[in-house]
Amino acid sequence: MGRIKTAMIKRATHELRKQDINFSTDFNYNKKMLKNLMPSKRVRNKIAGYISRLEKAQPKE
Repeated sequence: MGRIKTAMIKRATHELRKQDINFSTDFNYNKKMLKNLMPSKRVRNKIAGYISRLEKAQPKE
C-alpha cells in the first residue's frame, strides 16, 4: 500500500521527465524544482516523490 499512483500523476511525471529539467533522486530537490510549475502542494509532493522513485530505479530515458 502507498505506492499506487493515479494515472494523472503518472502522466504528468512522464511529461515532466521528457522536458529539460534536471531531476534527482532527492525528494526535496525535486519538490523545489516543481514549485513554480505546480499550483497544488499535494499534487507537487506526489509528483516529486514519484520522480524520485523513478530516478532511483532507472536513469532518464
